[in-house]
Amino acid sequence: MEHSQFNGQAWQRNNAAYHQPNRWDWMALPIILGIIFFLAFGASQMVSPYQVGMPLQITLDPWYLPYYLLRTTLRMMSALFLSLIFSFVFAALAARYRLAEKIMVPALDILQSIPVLGFLTITVTGFIALFPGSLLGVECAAIFAIFTSQAWNMAFSMYQSMRTVPSDLREAARIFHLSSWQRFWRLELPFAMPALLWNMMMSMSGGWFFVVACETITVNNHHIQLPGIGSYIAYAIDQENYTAMGWAILAMLIGILMYDQLLFRPLIAWANKFKYEQTGDQGGQESWFLTLLRRTNSVQGITEKLLNYFERGLGLFKKNYDGTSIMARPERINPMVERVSDAIIAALVMFACWKIGTYIHSAVGWGEVFRVFWYGILTLIRVIVMITLASLVWVPIGVWIGLNPKYSERLQPVAQFMAAFPVNFMFPLVVIVLVKFHLNPDIWLTPLMVFGTQWYILFNVIAGASIIPTELVYAADNFGLSGWMRWKRFLLPAVFPSFVTGAITASGGSWNASIVSEYVTWGPNTLTATGLGSYIAQVTATGDFPRVALGISVMCFFVIACNRYIWRKLYTIAEEKMTF
Repeated sequence: MEHSQFNGQAWQRNNAAYHQPNRWDWMALPIILGIIFFLAFGASQMVSPYQVGMPLQITLDPWYLPYYLLRTTLRMMSALFLSLIFSFVFAALAARYRLAEKIMVPALDILQSIPVLGFLTITVTGFIALFPGSLLGVECAAIFAIFTSQAWNMAFSMYQSMRTVPSDLREAARIFHLSSWQRFWRLELPFAMPALLWNMMMSMSGGWFFVVACETITVNNHHIQLPGIGSYIAYAIDQENYTAMGWAILAMLIGILMYDQLLFRPLIAWANKFKYEQTGDQGGQESWFLTLLRRTNSVQGITEKLLNYFERGLGLFKKNYDGTSIMARPERINPMVERVSDAIIAALVMFACWKIGTYIHSAVGWGEVFRVFWYGILTLIRVIVMITLASLVWVPIGVWIGLNPKYSERLQPVAQFMAAFPVNFMFPLVVIVLVKFHLNPDIWLTPLMVFGTQWYILFNVIAGASIIPTELVYAADNFGLSGWMRWKRFLLPAVFPSFVTGAITASGGSWNASIVSEYVTWGPNTLTATGLGSYIAQVTATGDFPRVALGISVMCFFVIACNRYIWRKLYTIAEEKMTF
């Protein structure tokens, strides 16, 4: 089992690094202390006194960009930490318990289809009331909104990995009598770690994509702009200041490079030892910062203490019986319990649909409902077309990057920056080109829908290709697989589970992004594409709550239907036929 979970050569290489001289101590400690200082400084600014209605001034002076970058990064890191905890809990429950899966997976489908602005509108008033007289309430609302743009992708990735753990590893866990707690930390989380890290990177980039909306908040007719890159971008767009937009892009690039070098690249290099294979790895990503930390005696001592506490924690919930005990026999599930639970869930769903239908009928009428459903069909066609085109482009590229770690190191920050690039920056160019050449917005606004979500496919395919066991690559070479036969028999089945995860999140994100891509405004010009996204954007701007509820309900219906009848079918195929 140990050889299946961990790469032997990588472990020996990493372990040997601990015994290098400590000449790097004087460099590592200032870096770590500096990071702690800036984090503490930024956190202290988040709890400054605040009154609702008191304006927070945002300046376009580029000298303030480092401070704005720090504030935004703190919010995104806080949301990422919460998303990680949520992913652990969601995956552990949904992957092990049938009843939890029936409730939680459809609920996650609904949550990922609700626009980020919808979460922000609902929660900001409650957070402000929870922390009166402090900016912390608005900060919590912004962090929660960023969390909603990060968590679903990571949760789906973790869930998919836990459902596709190889059968020989599951059997080894049963032989060693691991409890559910021990199996999660010793088997399931290590197996899911490579894909989870790539999805964490995508989630950070997804947070950048929605950071403009999360840092520019309207509550009780008061406009609040939190200090950060998002509010800086929103103000620059409002002022049509191209120079300030250029400075914001530069600040984003610097921030992405910093957390790529100091966080994600060390984590991916460290997670190489969790690659599922029998043979030694022939290569992998390296990190200068991880090497620096391993050669620092003080960091090594702290790490050893943390590992000791972690090992003790693994023994807290161990099994108190062996494999011969009657308690070790698998429990039979009473079919009546499952039928009753299904009936209760169906009754609750029907009751919720009835209440929503009654409210919408009394507020807007069935004619409006049919019209919005037609808009949903138009947006569905756009989503299907763009996801298909994105898959044809990014699946081959993702496989190539995942199988070539040296190129992955170079392209990783580039992919993160492209995924983080806010679609708002594309508005000036899109509006100018469409107006000048009299192009049809129904067609040419569609690419904006997938501009920020296509990267879910790329990052998940890279993760899937990077964990392909080396012995399978050797076997494909020995059998002489090449060309289309190599893709059909080896590469596509190997990355198919990861592709499905990326396609699910990309599809849900595309529905969400349709709200800003089908209704584009720049200066005096407004371009509208007929669809569900533009409908929701327009009724939200006018404050028509019944139609907002109708639009979001229809969007949830389409997302759930696609996930249930397309992506879940593909998920089943991936679990049954395309796992190692």
